[in-house]
Parts: sequence; structure tokens; C-alpha cells
Amino acid sequence: MRTYAYGYPRLGSRRQYKTLIEGFWQGKVTEAELEEGLRALEEERLGAYRAQVDHYPVGELSLYDPMLDMALVLGVYPWTGRLEDYFALARGEGALELTKWFNTNYHYLVPEIPSPRFRLAWNKPLKAWEAHKEGFPYVIGPYTFLRLSKGYPEEAFGAYFQALIPVYEELFQSLSGAEAIHVDEPAFVLDVPEEHVALIREAYAHLGRKAPLLLMTYYEAVGFLPTLYDLPLKGLGLDLLHGPQNLETLRREGFPRDKVLVAGLVDGRNVWKTDLRRAKAQVEALRPLVGEIWISPAGPLYHLPVTVEPEAKLEPALKARLAFAKERLKELRLLKGLLLGEGEEEAHRWNAYPEPGAHWYHPEVRARVKALSPEDFEREAPYPERRRRQEARLRLPLFPTTTIGSFPQTEEMRKARTAFRQGKLSPEAYQALVRERIREAIRFQEELGLDVLVHGEFERSDMVEFFAERLEGFAFTEGGWVLSYGTRVYRPPILFGDVRRPRPMTLEEILYAQSLTDKPVKGMLTGPITLLAWSYVREDLPLEEVAYQLALAIQDEVRDLEEAGILVVQIDEPAFREKAPLKRRDWPAYFAWAVKAFRLASRARPETQLHTHMCYSEFNEIMPYIEALDADVISIEATRSRGEVLEAFERQGYTREIGPGVYDVHSPAVPSPEAMEAILRRAIQVLPKEGIWVNPDCGLKTRRWEEVRPALEGMVRVARKLREELG
Repeated sequence: MRTYAYGYPRLGSRRQYKTLIEGFWQGKVTEAELEEGLRALEEERLGAYRAQVDHYPVGELSLYDPMLDMALVLGVYPWTGRLEDYFALARGEGALELTKWFNTNYHYLVPEIPSPRFRLAWNKPLKAWEAHKEGFPYVIGPYTFLRLSKGYPEEAFGAYFQALIPVYEELFQSLSGAEAIHVDEPAFVLDVPEEHVALIREAYAHLGRKAPLLLMTYYEAVGFLPTLYDLPLKGLGLDLLHGPQNLETLRREGFPRDKVLVAGLVDGRNVWKTDLRRAKAQVEALRPLVGEIWISPAGPLYHLPVTVEPEAKLEPALKARLAFAKERLKELRLLKGLLLGEGEEEAHRWNAYPEPGAHWYHPEVRARVKALSPEDFEREAPYPERRRRQEARLRLPLFPTTTIGSFPQTEEMRKARTAFRQGKLSPEAYQALVRERIREAIRFQEELGLDVLVHGEFERSDMVEFFAERLEGFAFTEGGWVLSYGTRVYRPPILFGDVRRPRPMTLEEILYAQSLTDKPVKGMLTGPITLLAWSYVREDLPLEEVAYQLALAIQDEVRDLEEAGILVVQIDEPAFREKAPLKRRDWPAYFAWAVKAFRLASRARPETQLHTHMCYSEFNEIMPYIEALDADVISIEATRSRGEVLEAFERQGYTREIGPGVYDVHSPAVPSPEAMEAILRRAIQVLPKEGIWVNPDCGLKTRRWEEVRPALEGMVRVARKLREELG
């Protein structure tokens, strides 16, 4: 009985990763200091593994994203060894497209592969293993790498995949001295066509003879699991929590005695402690079916904060139920002890919790959800009628310009928010500062000539955290940060109880902003699916019911904004696609309630223009569900994808208004007016010009004012040019 863990957060216990890399970008950290800091961070990570588990990978640490690293390893992009060139691919003007990593809130950089010419250009796995002489070298497998990349013809997948195999053979041979090589193949849990299964079998029948391979899958079940049984592999990692079909296959087909089953039994995506006795029973039920079992997380641990230990402000009954990444390692040790007949008392203490408080439950909230009828999920008028009323009310020009919501959060503003939360700045002083920033933002937008304004969101730390703080049923950590992409971090709230909105959440700031201008100011809200997806969610209720609780709270806010005279409301749902199950067979059930939750939240009056925003998602396959949302306007990312996403809306025959993003807000580069115009002209080719908005890809919170001003000035100039030409 052994334990295996992987994906321990690279952020560091003190967010060293973010501090070091962003310091390097800002010129405050030298390259030598960066390298030394990252060495120390890696030692911290490996030390956490060593203290609790038997086996773990080395080489997981990345300067920005492991998929980018693998593209450099395989020679897709030239490896110069210069950090400036590496970061240019990640965040420069020609940066790679960002999209969601499976159905998580981590974003990866999408390699673009123009030809099937690969070579071992940078042996990062060997370098990491030689530096430590411990653990299993970490490699993203060929199927996952290619399946998650772009730029090659779909019909040429087989030729590109086969071209990868000799390079992987060379890589694995260089690592053959290791006890095992951790090969990440989460794409095995997608819907894998039969012809791909044949390619996988052929590839690993060859590669498995070159080195001991531990093939790791997670997030769902492998639909073709028994076809892997006769391959020459050291072992297979299976998610037994989120992939129940894996368990069914094991019970029906058994498991080869000559391989290790790495059984994923500890949740790597949610924070509730593992029921150790239940997990023990699962392992004991598997023992007669397999030869050797290692117990592990059900997926990588980087979706969790580092540790719950310093969280002094959490309610004791809640904290006692939580396990972050460090605690997950401890759970593996405790579970191993139970299986070996040791540590019974320690395991009992681990699962002994205080009684929850009465404030965890609100019967009236559950009653309101239960009383919902079909009419509660419908707008009061069909879209054509709504559009007529909205046009008469708003009187916007052709190609109306707007932004997605947030403006730059300066260091001064972040420090003021921290001081306010710590009681070092009075509510009056903080409110005055927020109002001053709102005044500046409204003046700035009017000077630019934007058509629909925003208040800037200066009072908001995060689009989910801000609303969760104002809703009952959520709890918050002080140091529970996780990576979203690159060095970008966020703190997922913990949704532990029934959700209730005790008072309006955004009204004061929006009304103040609207009082400063005659132009419409958008009410800015976060949608129920994103609140759900970017939080750690209770497990004692169906997700559908939790989503409806959230939707009703947002609906109440929409009604208050309408009563106060706000003409445009935006409900952001960037996680709508992200939350979808990985298997297509499960889509109808998910989208049925996800669409209804959005429609419940967005049940505005016909004359209220209802916007939604989505970014860095694969839209091609979900267009019918986007249409079913029944929003009046949708804004989307279109810059890094070079406008390709518009083809999906064209094929669907999308009839609503759409704002294709023309400014990549995840890069410090200021786009040229010509580049923005090219995206809009592509949009005009496939969509009616009367329904096209002009906006950035996403919110501007992470950018600097010196970048935002010229970018938005160029954006407005392009919109005016197109109006003059086509109006």
C-alpha cells in the first residue's frame, strides 16, 4: 500500500511564485534572483510531498503554464533559453490563446501547431529530474498535448499524433533511469473517437517499452479503459470520485495484476474533508480486483489553496470540515494508516466535527426554490419586441462602444481596500475614495466618447468574491489563493449554506455613477453559474438547487436596479461553458438547469437591455445553449482566437447582438487600431452590422491606465471610422 500525490500548488505558502515572476516583469527581481527564488519554492513543494506521501512527480513547476512548456519541449516554438522570449509567448503582443483547462477555472495557453515537425528542443523533464534525483519526471502525454492544441486540420490528427511519437520516445528514453515517469493524459476522459483509441494503443504499446510509464487520468472516467489493460505500462491513475464509470468498469472488468492502480479517492477540486472510513471501504472493495493499489488525489491539487492552517477567522464548525492541498496529503497518509490497521484514533479525530450553526440553513429560501414555475424562467416578451423597445429607449449609434466592466485597480486602491477591511480606514473615507474613482472613470469614458459606460468596479476585489461577501451562505479565507492563469490568482469563496441576499449589493455605486452622466451606465452583476463554478460548493444539495438559490438572489438585484432607473444590466457568465461535463452524454442534463438558472437570474423587464459576457471558452459546440440564454447582447473574447470564434455564431445563425472583443486585456501590449479594425471587419462579414458592439475581450482590472487609455482611444476611433463608412 503506497500513496501518490501530484499537482501540489506552485503558488507557494506566501504567494512567492506570483511575487517573484511579477517582480521580474517589473524589473524589481533579477533573473538570478528569480531562479534562486523558484529553487526555494520547489524545495518547499517537494518538502510537503516528502513529509506525507511515498511518491510524487518532479518538474511540475512552470514559469507560466505547463502546456506552453511542453510546446517548447517538443520544438513547436523555438527555445532560446531567454526568459523574455518565453514570456512573449505567454503575454506579449502575439501571445498564445488562453482557454479553460477542461471544466476547471484554470486557463492554459493553447499551442498552435502549423506542421507535424517536432523535435526534442528542450529536455525540461530530464533537467528537473537530474536536479533532484528523486520523484517521477512529469510529462504531459502526446494525446493530451495534441488534443488540446490547435492549428492543424482535424482530418490530419493521426498524422500529427504519429509524428509526435518518435520525440516522446527520445524523451522517455532519456528518463528511463527513473522508477516511473508521470505521464499526464487527462484528455483520455473526453469523448475519444475509436480511431483515436487505436492511435493511443499503438503509441503506448511502443512507448511503454522504452521506460516505466505511470499514465494519469482525472476529472472523469476513461470510456475505453479495458483497451489499455494489455499495454506495457507501469500503472494507470483513475479518478474514482468524479468518474463513477471507472468504478463500474473495475467491478465489471477487473484490473490487470501486472499494473499499479493509482486510485483517486481524495478530492483535488473541492475543500470538504474526505470521509476516511468510507474511502477505506472503497479501497478494500477494490483489493480483490487488482494487484497493487496506490491511493492518490482524484486530480491535481493545484485547484486548492495551499493550507487551511492559518485561517484563524473561519467559523470553527466550518474550518473543522475543510482540507486544502497540504491537508489532502495528510489525508492520504491517514488513509494509508487505516488500511494498514494503524492510526484509528487520529483518523477518528480528523472526521469529528462540531455541529453547524442555525445560520447555515434558511427554510424560506428552499421554499422559494420549490415554488418556482415554468413562467419564472421566461422573459416577458420575445427578443424582437424587446429589441424594438430597447432601441427606442437607448438610441445608441451603429457599432456602440462599451467596456466589459472593470477599470484598472491601482496599488493605492488595493491598499485602501485592505486598510478598510482591517479597520484602519473608516467607512466614510473608503466610500469617499471609491466615489472619487467613479467620478474619474465616468469623466474618462465621456472624454473617450464611449456610448454605454460602467462605474469601474473600484470597490470590488473579485467578480465572485464581491457578491459572495454580500450574500448569506458564503465564507471567506484570508490566504486561500489559487492560480487562474500565469500568475493571476483569486480566492474562491466557500459556499456552505443556503444563499440569501439580505440587502442590495451594487445599487449605491451604480446610482452614483449614473447621477454623473446622461449616458447609460451598466449595472454589473456576476451570474449564478459563475458564482457556483468559482466557489467551493456544498455537497449536501444538488447543484441545480444551489444554482437556483443564487439565481434568485441575482434576480432580486436586477429588479432593484430596474426600479432605480438603470437601463442596461450585464450578468457575466464566463464559467457557463467551463462548468459543462466533459462527456457529451451529460450535457443535456447540465445545460437544462444551467440555462434555466441564467434565465431565472436575468428575468428583466422587456425594455431593460440584458447583456452577458463570456471569455476564453470553446463556443462552437454550445451555441444552441447560448442562444437559449435569451440575453439581448453577448460580449465574447475574439482577440487571441483572431476572431475565429465568430464562425460559431455565424453557423448558429445567432440573432442577438454581439460584442466581439478587440483588445486582449490579458497582455500588456496595446493593440493597434488596424488589428482591432480587422476583427470588426471579420465580424461584419459574418454578422449583421446593426447587431455588432465594440468592446475589449474582458474587464480591465489587471491592466494599467497607461495601457488602457491608448487602447480604448484606438477602439473608439475604429468604431467611428466604421460608422462613417457603413452607417
